[in-house]
Amino acid sequence: MAIETRKYLDSQNFMEIETPFLIKSTPEGARDFVVPSRMNPGEFYALPQSPQTFKQLLMVSGFDRYCQIVRCFRDEDLRADRQPEFTQIDCEMSFVEREDVLQMFEGLLKHLFKAVKGIEFNEPFERITYDEAMNYFGSDKPDLRFGMQMHDITSTVQGHGFSVFDSAEYVGAIAVPGCAGYSRKQTDELTEWVKRPQVGAKGLVFIKLGDEVKSSIDKFYTPEQIQEIANKCDANKGDLILILCGPKHKTQVALGTLRLEMGARLGLRKGDVFKPLWVTDFPLLEWDDETQRFYAMHHPFTSPKPEDLDKFFSNDKEALADVKANAYDIVLNGNEIGGGSIRIHDRKVQERMFEILGFTHEQAEYRFGFLMNAFKFGAPPHGGLAFGFDRLCALFGGQETIRDYIAFPKNNMGRDVMAEAPSVIDDSQMDELFLKSTYKKEETK
Repeated sequence: MAIETRKYLDSQNFMEIETPFLIKSTPEGARDFVVPSRMNPGEFYALPQSPQTFKQLLMVSGFDRYCQIVRCFRDEDLRADRQPEFTQIDCEMSFVEREDVLQMFEGLLKHLFKAVKGIEFNEPFERITYDEAMNYFGSDKPDLRFGMQMHDITSTVQGHGFSVFDSAEYVGAIAVPGCAGYSRKQTDELTEWVKRPQVGAKGLVFIKLGDEVKSSIDKFYTPEQIQEIANKCDANKGDLILILCGPKHKTQVALGTLRLEMGARLGLRKGDVFKPLWVTDFPLLEWDDETQRFYAMHHPFTSPKPEDLDKFFSNDKEALADVKANAYDIVLNGNEIGGGSIRIHDRKVQERMFEILGFTHEQAEYRFGFLMNAFKFGAPPHGGLAFGFDRLCALFGGQETIRDYIAFPKNNMGRDVMAEAPSVIDDSQMDELFLKSTYKKEETK
């Protein structure tokens, strides 16, 4: 995989350049791993979460195309497709627009499929917007190996005296093919499944389109109205319609999770079938009610779409929430395998981004002054993308977890159980680094 990646990028005139592993901590996203500096007492390096600022500086300094297969580090809670250290195929290009980037890296993925798997994609990858992904699949990384799209049936079901639906912001449904024969025990089990914290629904409504139509909402809807719901869901005889309701975004995500579960139960998520697509037009910002501030949905260097600049420079919260990012993700079988954006290259736009994210002028200068100063000299329009190398390898191998595709992976506590890392260091090392631990390990009786 790495050899073929380098072959393709070299053929497209990319220059492979190594960037530093000991950098400045710029926390805005995942936690940094930090490294104490012996020669600079009381100061710390951070391990890079990505080479983002360095590749942008390379573009500013005159390099046209950069690439690197690079190690990245994030101090995050672990799961099947996440490790504290992982590898990216990291790339950046100057004087490009979004279409240039999408064409270039769709080409890379097609090359890898042909060279590694012997699979040819002759048609362009499908593209959908973030809003379409959420509306139809309840996820910004849709699995297209099967249908079962979500349907907004809010207007169809409200106003018939069923208070659960009438009071809901959103009512959504999926039609599960061939499952109208589900027993009461099976629908009860599904109801309990959607109530799990990982899904977060309060309950489940069903309609069975068998020889005899049965539903958990019969008393509120006539047979004609039930048929109208079925028509809205593109459901056929033999299908099982599953319905969730509640706050729109939360319910869409829950219904999308249920869709994936039903796809898995029916054997539709096959490891030897590959359905790549691009997801575009993400929101630039996410509002957090707890901290009462916006966060960058991707990272602080992602540019807003040009047509949204007026909203970006406004002080209206709703307008800011509506700003779209000039960003894109490449998705494969329900997994985000890469993402990128056209970057901010204008100092005023970058300063405004930091302002929206709650940075004072002094904080922005302290953390990112080296990049801001570089913009003074005339930064070219630039953009790029990074693939998750380990995740890509796992998916090519028909697996969901990246652990089997990393030599010496960490466990779910971030520990290397073979080498016994992390570990306590000697007092002499602590003194040399001007460190003192306040942690006291609980004594076992």
